[in-house]
Amino acid sequence: MNILVTGIHGFVGSNLSIFLKERHNLYGLDIVTPEKEGVIKTFSWKDIETTSFPMQRLPQFDAIIHLAGKAHDTKNQSAAQVYFDINTGLTQKIFDFFLESKAKKFIFFSSVKAAADSVVGDVLREDVIPIPVGPYGESKIAAENYILDKLKNKNEKLKLHDDRKQVYILRPCMIHGPGNKGNLNLLYSVVKKGIPWPLGDFENKRSFTSIDNLCYVVEGLLTKNVASGIYHIGDDEALSTNELIALMCEAMGKEPHIWKMNRKMMEGCAGLGTLLHLPLNTERLRKLTENYVVSNEKIKAALGIDRMPVRAADGIMKTIKSFSNK
Repeated sequence: MNILVTGIHGFVGSNLSIFLKERHNLYGLDIVTPEKEGVIKTFSWKDIETTSFPMQRLPQFDAIIHLAGKAHDTKNQSAAQVYFDINTGLTQKIFDFFLESKAKKFIFFSSVKAAADSVVGDVLREDVIPIPVGPYGESKIAAENYILDKLKNKNEKLKLHDDRKQVYILRPCMIHGPGNKGNLNLLYSVVKKGIPWPLGDFENKRSFTSIDNLCYVVEGLLTKNVASGIYHIGDDEALSTNELIALMCEAMGKEPHIWKMNRKMMEGCAGLGTLLHLPLNTERLRKLTENYVVSNEKIKAALGIDRMPVRAADGIMKTIKSFSNK
C-alpha cells in the first residue's frame, strides 16, 4: 500500500515507519522534510493545498495516518489557541484532503483525553459521553467532531471516487516505548536517584499503550476490513504506580523504596499544600494516585484477537531499559 503518514518524524511516526516500511510504501508529511530511512519522500503541508500545483504531482495514496499534533503538555502551559490551531486545524486540512483523494482508509490519532480527564466508574469505554478538560482534550474532540460531522453531513463527497472509505478515530492512553519523552521518564529519574515513593498506600490502576501494540493495531486496520468508528487503544493489563516503580527497580537491579505513608495523613498534607500553594496539593495527589483504566475490548473484537501481542509489563520493561541505555 502507498501510505501517507503525517508527523512522521515524531515518536510514534518514527516507530510506525520502522514497523511498516518492509511491507508498504511510506510517504511522510511534516513541518520538516529531511530524508528518513524507509520513507520514499516527505512532503510539506503546502504540498496538499487543493489549489496548489504540488498536489497534482502527489502519489495516489491508499491510506492516510494522521499523527501530527501538539502533545499534551502539563509543564509549559501553552496558549489554548495553539492546540486548536494544530490539533483541530491540521486535522481539518488533512481530512478534507483525504475526502478529495482516492485513499480508502484514514486513521486519526486522537487521545483518551478527548473522552475524559478522569475515569468515572471502573473502565473507560467508547460509548462514554466526552467531557474533555483543558485545551488539549478539547482540541482533540473538536477534531473528532469535525470528522464525524463531515461523514454525516457530506456523504456525497465520499462517492467522488469510492464509497468504501473507512475512517478510524483512535484514542490511545499513554503511549510509551524506546525513544519517548513523557511522564514515565520523570518517574524513572526519581526512582533512579533513590528517592522513596511515599504514596505506596494508594493502590491505583492505570492503562498504558506499548508502541509495539500500537503498531500492531495500525497494521491490522490497514490490512483488515474493520468497520469505521472510534476505538480506544491500550495494553491488556492496567498497572499501579507501585508496580511501575517495582519494574523500574528490577530493570536497574535496585530494591524499590516504596513507603506506605498513611493515606489520610497524605491527603491532609495535600490539602494543606493547596492552601499554602505547595508542590504537593490535592489536585496533584489526585493525578498521581487516581485510577485511569481504558478498555481495549472493542478494538480486539474488531481485529479478531483475544490478546494484544505484548504484555503491559513486558512493554514497560522494554521502555525502562531504553532509559538506562541513554
